[in-house]
Amino acid sequence: MEFTGGGGVAGAGVPIVVCVSADVSVRERVVRQLDGVGPVVSCADLTELRTMLFPAPSGATTLPPTVPPGPVSWGELVVDRAGQRVTWRGDPLPLSRTERELLARLIGPPLVVWSHEQLFASVWSDAYLGDSAVLHSAIRRLRHKLRSLPGGPRVHTVRGVGYRLDPPPGPA
Repeated sequence: MEFTGGGGVAGAGVPIVVCVSADVSVRERVVRQLDGVGPVVSCADLTELRTMLFPAPSGATTLPPTVPPGPVSWGELVVDRAGQRVTWRGDPLPLSRTERELLARLIGPPLVVWSHEQLFASVWSDAYLGDSAVLHSAIRRLRHKLRSLPGGPRVHTVRGVGYRLDPPPGPA
């Protein structure tokens, strides 16, 4: 990839190597091997690359879907963020704050695919920098706890995008 002036990305005619890989070790290896050769842009996915190359105008932000105030529910699962409580069929479900916040996002209407970026911004109030180990670990713990709920929600991975839940079951 070569940028030929304008935009402040690189000087006129300066080649730039772009490495896009979800694997941190691959990105680190490319940067080490090309150290001193020229500019190297390293990012985890195409969304991150687009954000670097085409930043949003000043003041514009991509906000995650909003979570309504008060309790949110998915069938018989209720997440009360204010009361810091999760119940399944009226019984308490012990979740950490992070697991509770993740679940509130995933079950809050509307049911959408939440990107890694949106979950980081919403749950951790932080920017997603391409290292999703913290998110994957929290999702794994949440899945483990939800697995014990018969007929309860299941967290699905949308490869390269994020996470979602199926709609809750209809009334019996």
